[in-house]
Amino acid sequence: MNLHEYQGKELLSSFGVRIQRGIVAQSASEAVEAAKKLTEETGTGWHVIKAQVHAGGRGKGGGVKLAKNLQEVEELSGQIIGMDLVTPQTSAEGKRVHQVLVAEDVYYPGDNEPEEYYMSVLLNRATGKNMIMYSTEGGMDIETVAEETPHLIFTEEIDPALGLLGFQARRVAFNLGLSGTAFKEMTKFVSALYTAYVKSDASLFEINPVLKTSDDKIMAVDSKVTLDGNALFRHKDLAALRDKREENPIEVEAGELGLNYVDLDGNVGCMVNGAGLAMATMDLIKQAGGEPANFLDVGGTADAARVEAAFKIILKDPAVKAILINIFGGIVRCDRVAQGVIDAYKNMGNINVPIIVRLQGTNADIAKELIDNSGLDVLSATEFQEAADKVQAVLA
Repeated sequence: MNLHEYQGKELLSSFGVRIQRGIVAQSASEAVEAAKKLTEETGTGWHVIKAQVHAGGRGKGGGVKLAKNLQEVEELSGQIIGMDLVTPQTSAEGKRVHQVLVAEDVYYPGDNEPEEYYMSVLLNRATGKNMIMYSTEGGMDIETVAEETPHLIFTEEIDPALGLLGFQARRVAFNLGLSGTAFKEMTKFVSALYTAYVKSDASLFEINPVLKTSDDKIMAVDSKVTLDGNALFRHKDLAALRDKREENPIEVEAGELGLNYVDLDGNVGCMVNGAGLAMATMDLIKQAGGEPANFLDVGGTADAARVEAAFKIILKDPAVKAILINIFGGIVRCDRVAQGVIDAYKNMGNINVPIIVRLQGTNADIAKELIDNSGLDVLSATEFQEAADKVQAVLA
């Protein structure tokens, strides 16, 4: 589950990570009031207006602006709220901005020049250890840094059983070229950041940039946080931060119906029981000359109600030109699934796309007979290749 920047910063702050302070606003008038309050609390004269969407690269799309007075706060917030923000990490349609973060200006003059760093915490699946990835090249896309200057990316692997050790936090600060107060500040920052990552059951914390201010403070100016959805049962407070407006509405609806659904860009809808079989079915569709329109695992209880719900979800995608139902009857009998398909089809009335049903396993022969004798416009198959051929035929 992704968090907005302001939510991620609040989470970081609760673990002692210094952050760029800010107040979220839903309208231009709220942004002005937020700016006034922020000036009272922090003394900041300028304000940064940041679009709050689940996507990186917001500045490149015009979603991050600097306001030098309250009039600019109102104007810029009004321009950003309601816009469809297009960034390198969104679709061509972009994401609608519903709120902005009004943040303090932390690039103030002082004894030293501000410096920006990149830092993230994530799991290295190859080693089974957590990893801090960091670089002196903050503010840039880490992919660009990795491609053009890979020697400027450092990693620190942490054994989950031991946790982050003191010398490791100091090594991060040393590799970033810090000394004195900034060195001490960075070691505290790294330790607090890692604690936040572990305690919140996150799968990613990315701070770009981490800023060394002109007076040697270390703080998170940005925050990209992804939480492990499988661990949210332990964090009811964090689960409540979910913003469904940022998610695919069809996927949200499918989740509420108990269906495991992922929207894709193809033309053949899939309805399968079991994740492994679903992946194989998507390969089958591609081999047959089609493109899967979705991943959909209906689970082990493919009764009429569940099949009907899956049909409705799949048919919400106007790009779907055919539907392939691929069920292995292990836990659930094939004849019950076939009857479910027939009942769902009749309940929904006319379905305007071809349906291929491949049922294999317990009572597969009875299931095929039910489908064939149903009088409905449904094609049955028992073998993988047979199903592929029928998909190919209906797409031709």
